[in-house]
Amino acid sequence: MFYIIAFILGSIWGSFANVCIHRLPNDESIAVKRSYCPKCNIKINWFDNIPLLSFFILGGKCRSCKAKIDKRYFVVELISVLSFLLIYHIYGLTITTLLLASLSIFFIIIFFIDLNHFIIPNSLTFPLMIIGFAKSFAPNSDANLFPIYLNSLIGGIMGYLVIWLIILSYKKFKNKEGMGLGDAKLLSAIGFWFGWICIPFIIFISSVVALLVVTPSLIRKSKTMSSQIPFGPYIIIGCVIYISFFDKFKIFLF
Repeated sequence: MFYIIAFILGSIWGSFANVCIHRLPNDESIAVKRSYCPKCNIKINWFDNIPLLSFFILGGKCRSCKAKIDKRYFVVELISVLSFLLIYHIYGLTITTLLLASLSIFFIIIFFIDLNHFIIPNSLTFPLMIIGFAKSFAPNSDANLFPIYLNSLIGGIMGYLVIWLIILSYKKFKNKEGMGLGDAKLLSAIGFWFGWICIPFIIFISSVVALLVVTPSLIRKSKTMSSQIPFGPYIIIGCVIYISFFDKFKIFLF
């Protein structure tokens, strides 16, 4: 029964994530306007806006103008559903499940916005910071995964400073911008959520993953060392890996 609820909630929030991914970079309201086709601007009927199913029913095309629907819409909803199901399967009906499910939606939105637009909106990172620090006072959350308030505060400050120092150093030696402050705010938010102990691991993991992904493009010369590369998605991947194996990572320090 609860798996069905997790599936439904995951699909609904996945659909909402798609709205945010499309509208936030364009400074559009995510609450007032109904969903519309980005090609013809015709409002989408409710029966054409059913998460996951409508993409196949419509054959991946807008009913009005027949323009192709970006596969990203289906992918986002699928990732959201799988995230909700996996989180519930691991943590059950707990505060931790509620917190991680909320975090997963923020991560999905940030991942695709940064991937497509090379920005991480403050409207996403600031609420993440606030929720991350506020939940450090919650008595019923997983004490192993989530830190108490002092650890959370140190993690938030440390996460921001690490990226800020990287940006400052790169600018000093290369005389141009490298990473953006959006990455600093994202890592700060993660620090608030999981404490200072996660920061070195996430920096290391995200850097390794980024290197593995970008290197083939450099070899093929489809990218150069000066190409713009969004680092937010790699930070998120690093955080997901940390959450999945945090007990094993902590063995290195304790």
